[in-house]
Amino acid sequence: MSGTAAPEQAPATLRWAVRLLFVEGAGLALLTLLFVYFDLTSEWTAAEIALSTTGYLALMTVLFLSVAVALHRRRRWARGPGIVAQMLQMPIGWTMLTHGQPLIGVPLFALGLAGAILLFAPSTRIALGIR
Repeated sequence: MSGTAAPEQAPATLRWAVRLLFVEGAGLALLTLLFVYFDLTSEWTAAEIALSTTGYLALMTVLFLSVAVALHRRRRWARGPGIVAQMLQMPIGWTMLTHGQPLIGVPLFALGLAGAILLFAPSTRIALGIR
């Protein structure tokens, strides 16, 4: 037997928050690829809007996946950006819900709310070493 102790398993709230961020990041990556396809195959009547939207999606993909990796590694600094990322989803989901896109808006709002709740949970905070 070695003299080092096995690392303590993360609480369920942190594990689910990481999983949720990975799923959201993967969804954003797929959406980014779809927008790249649209950018390459559509007419260039509004190129700056199309490219800025694609760039925003790519940036959010990197944010979600980076925060997921950092939280998986228990980096305490990642909790704040994770909460912000989750909370940014909620107004987008609400807007979609109230403007005729409930099939997208409801899950987006619910995922953002669930992610924020998981990251605000006391067990997540304690596991990350935050007082």
